[in-house]
Amino acid sequence: MSVLSILTSVRFETATAKAAARHGARWVMMGIGIALIIVGAVGALLPTHLLGIFMVIGLAIVMRTSYSARRTFIRVQRRHPKMVFPLRRLLRREPEVMPVAWQQLLRTERAFFRLLRLPHRWRLARRTRRHIRSRKAR
Repeated sequence: MSVLSILTSVRFETATAKAAARHGARWVMMGIGIALIIVGAVGALLPTHLLGIFMVIGLAIVMRTSYSARRTFIRVQRRHPKMVFPLRRLLRREPEVMPVAWQQLLRTERAFFRLLRLPHRWRLARRTRRHIRSRKAR
């Protein structure tokens, strides 16, 4: 057995071990991302929506580690652009958290008032925004 064959076999085992570790780390990250998405989905159903940020973080982790998840996200984005747009804004490098949160609050309020058939003039968030804008203008 030559020295070259020994070095080659050691390098091959090291490369295989590195590939296996990288593959295992990828699956661990996918698991963490999926767990965060589940926690975020449950939290998004709560009235405060505070845990919804976990869904965005989990989605970012899963999309970084899975090519098929990215393709699925793009397919959903093309079919339902209005629903996915807030997520896209939060997945950017410099996420716009407050504008997205405000937009989601307004959408939730509008849906709630439509469901209960209440007059739109009672909407609190809309009046608050107008009040803040009028104070800034002064």
